[in-house]
Amino acid sequence: MCSSDLTVPSGVGAAASAVIADRLLRRAVAPLPIRLVYPDATVIGTNDTSAPALVVNEPDRLARRMGRHGLIGLGESYMAGEWESTDLVGVLTVLTPALYSMVPSGLRWLKPVLLAAQQRPPCLSREQMLRNVAAHFDDLSSDLFVEFLDETMTYSSACFDRLPPSWNDLAGAQRRKIDRLLDAAGVRTGTRLLELGTGWGELSIRAAARGAAVHSVTPSARQAWQARQRVVAAGHSGRVRIDLCDYRDIDGSYDAVISVEMIEAVGHHSWPDFLRTIARLVKPGVAAGF
Repeated sequence: MCSSDLTVPSGVGAAASAVIADRLLRRAVAPLPIRLVYPDATVIGTNDTSAPALVVNEPDRLARRMGRHGLIGLGESYMAGEWESTDLVGVLTVLTPALYSMVPSGLRWLKPVLLAAQQRPPCLSREQMLRNVAAHFDDLSSDLFVEFLDETMTYSSACFDRLPPSWNDLAGAQRRKIDRLLDAAGVRTGTRLLELGTGWGELSIRAAARGAAVHSVTPSARQAWQARQRVVAAGHSGRVRIDLCDYRDIDGSYDAVISVEMIEAVGHHSWPDFLRTIARLVKPGVAAGF
């Protein structure tokens, strides 16, 4: 789960973890074809001045965030203006696969121990979930998402059939991902499919095109409205029902359950409740996809 604001971690523990995070970041970048540039003109990485550069404006703040929150801290630090880049896509394309190696393999076993030691927050209540959803979707215009999403309005990872991909490949890759999920869940003519988390409706549309009867639920009023419009435009309103509700309030029995990115939305502390709900709704011996 991400931290709730952009406050820089403080205290002795944060200072100690910052030292370690800074060293690990420098070590990870050193062999890469990018440049890590510090305010004192120190450069880590390639000597090629034309290579993508990650320019650190506030080294201590960046290190404190990464020491406490890892990759989320890296993202929050960018949001706070503590680092910038001449080529953000180029930097992240190279850096992201290398970040796993920041932690020595002999110490990676500590991660589950540290996670288990963290104070366990309560599971999200219905009110908290609605507030979170509203902050992500309902308080923002759909026009914002249209600007950076493809025509399918899908915001989870895509499945490309060739690399490197281009923008024109994205919509097809999203549909390919959805079709793989539908195939894995055995969705076909007559399937009673439950979708937990409607998004903007692309999965419901493609499932209905196969002849499935789709019941999709979302806690987002804006997404429910938009998805219904897209379903009608696609000619599948007779096969798709989209309800505005919490997943815990669903009743019935389904041949298959698919949920895309709800695992992240509910949070790992709520996974047992989420999975129990799915087990209650899906027929024994049939498929659920995530």
